[in-house]
Amino acid sequence: MESVYFCMHLTVVLWLGLCMGVFCQEDSVTAVYIVTLKQAPVAHYSSEARFEEAGLRNEASGRISKLDKPRNISRSDHRYGSYLTRVHDSLLRRVLRGENYLKLYSYHYLINGFAVLVTPQQAEKLSRRREVANVVMDFSVRTATTHTPEFLGLPRGAWVQEGGPAYAGEGIVIGFIDTGIDPTHPSFSDDILENAYPVPSHFSGVCEVTRDFPSGSCNRKLIGARHFAASAITRGIFNATQDYASPFDGDGHGTHTASIAAGNHGIPVIVAGHHFGNASGMAPRSHIAVYKALYKSFGGFAADVVAAIDQAAQDGVDIISLSITPNRRPPGLATFFNPIDMALLSAVKAGIFVVQAAGNTGPSPKSISSFSPWIFTVGASAHDRIYSNSIVLGNNITISGVGLAPGTRNTTTYTLVLALHALNNETTDTNGMYLGECQEPTSLNRDLIQGNLLVCSYSIRFVLGLSTIKQALETAKNLSAAGLVFYMDPFVIGFQLNPIPMKLPGVIIPSPDDSKILLQYYNSSLERDAVSKKIVKFGAVASILGGLKANYNNSAPKVMYYSARGPDPEDSFLDDADILKPNLIAPGNFIWGAWSSVGADSVEFEGYDDFLSFLCGINGSSPIVLNYTGKSCGIYNINASDLNLPSITIAKLNQSRTVQRVVTNIAGNETYNVGWSAPYGVSVLVSPTRFFIAGGQKQDLTVQFNATMNSSFASFGRIGLFGNQGHIVNIPLSVILKISSSITNN
Repeated sequence: MESVYFCMHLTVVLWLGLCMGVFCQEDSVTAVYIVTLKQAPVAHYSSEARFEEAGLRNEASGRISKLDKPRNISRSDHRYGSYLTRVHDSLLRRVLRGENYLKLYSYHYLINGFAVLVTPQQAEKLSRRREVANVVMDFSVRTATTHTPEFLGLPRGAWVQEGGPAYAGEGIVIGFIDTGIDPTHPSFSDDILENAYPVPSHFSGVCEVTRDFPSGSCNRKLIGARHFAASAITRGIFNATQDYASPFDGDGHGTHTASIAAGNHGIPVIVAGHHFGNASGMAPRSHIAVYKALYKSFGGFAADVVAAIDQAAQDGVDIISLSITPNRRPPGLATFFNPIDMALLSAVKAGIFVVQAAGNTGPSPKSISSFSPWIFTVGASAHDRIYSNSIVLGNNITISGVGLAPGTRNTTTYTLVLALHALNNETTDTNGMYLGECQEPTSLNRDLIQGNLLVCSYSIRFVLGLSTIKQALETAKNLSAAGLVFYMDPFVIGFQLNPIPMKLPGVIIPSPDDSKILLQYYNSSLERDAVSKKIVKFGAVASILGGLKANYNNSAPKVMYYSARGPDPEDSFLDDADILKPNLIAPGNFIWGAWSSVGADSVEFEGYDDFLSFLCGINGSSPIVLNYTGKSCGIYNINASDLNLPSITIAKLNQSRTVQRVVTNIAGNETYNVGWSAPYGVSVLVSPTRFFIAGGQKQDLTVQFNATMNSSFASFGRIGLFGNQGHIVNIPLSVILKISSSITNN
């Protein structure tokens, strides 16, 4: 029995077959389908009549007043909505008589239809009914400012017209379809303004009360909150611990988008103890209604999103905001004919303004994920504000870096001490890669580090989430370091680091080439004993300029690299539609905004995502990754050999390659010896060769491959872990093309 398994450090989404009593059908797999009927929904049935009855034509302008739209539901609307629900139930009973099914939602306000868990054969039966307009299988969706108001000209423009920020957006309700909200954030308080904050009379929504979202979470600013997860629950993937069966935001994305659009004005931005100014939403006087349909561990599904949209419209929101996009282009006659877009079309018909993110699948053409002309699509642009940081070496070389961190006091220089040169005498595994990452203060010598700048390696472990900046800061603090400097490991390439808040003076050098300059200066300044070769003096010094102060330039606006582009695809064959997308770009990078209190544990490279990063590293793979996985490619990628799999394969070994694996002990305490047999034409070195691992703990293995000959055929080997309690684990090795240094030199 093997006691060590390979922890891939990711949340794996398991698509569980649902077999619970009546839902288990022999020889068929159930799925959620969205069924639309031909009969008109509530909004179509009565909207024209209600507008006429209410006399909403402005006598002077002939326009409909934005504050007087009576979208709260009348008594007749309720009756018609209840009637449609009975129609849905009757249709299901008649078509699927005696068969098992589960209705998840009845949609009746924006679209007339329902979401139901059935087999493909049952879905086919429903599609043949004359009263049925469309049957679509449910699909997954994903989640797609202190200076920003000034950058957009709001204080001298739109806010002035509204009477200032204290009135900008007054009477408007914005419905957010997202991951929920953290109601404790001051951006959503209703008691920071002297003026009264009345709830608009046209809004009829409710505030769902749960253990995670207790009574009092809503107020006159946050006036409505619900959650929708029926489709996710039927799949067996809903994780109550991470996702919260409530409107509470377990991710942070929903809190962030709500604060940017509608957060209160003048909220202090304090991160890592530093004050970065006062933030404001773009419409700070507007009200917020939350319809949570996306979740931290899996994203979301169209059936839940449509239910959220339908409810938001029924409640009387004025704007629907979706920072979400479908995971793939909808199939069929045109991209526009999908349940989400069609529900939004009805929302527009009811007088609701609909805005959606363009998506983060750029920069390739036709990567836009918001298709329909009735949706106002917003792309992401650069900001004119940047936060830069740098380190000045003792040889007067300045190296640029990142990090929202203070500088060293009065630009005083401090001695640089590499973590690997400050190990405790008790530290036995001096070759461990993780020791250079400053994650364990007990392995480092306080006397050498105190009052100096601790130099740490930013390795692939940070990318995989096994090491964090936060832990390195704790180490530096515990050892009384004057500050922290990260150099980029040469195996970590192609990553764009965002400014990361730090309490201590610190800087991260994102360039491997600049990191080499730092290390060359550091090594050349060391003084060693002529006989023992031990370091007797750390001669390198440096000062950190700091990155707390923003710089402003004229490089904005420009479309961000990751923002999705047009032309707007009309169908899945990518024929162009004669529609401009995106409609507008707005600052979408380095934006200060609220975040959920429980989402603060995110690592620097927010892994199932590790597999996506591998796929995204293949040239031209971005649209294929999107189609097959429903996820968009980010700004970084990793090699397949760096995935934490229980085997190692190298298709092309060009001289040498270093690979890391992490093992986790699921049994009791044990000591392991490491042995290996190398593939033909390759030398292998594994470190450590012996280790003790406690139950539940992790151990890094570093494996170095070197080509000893040129060969184009596959060869195989293995690494064996032999425990003193009798447990044995084998790691298969395979190398195909080998290129030795001799052929490279030639």
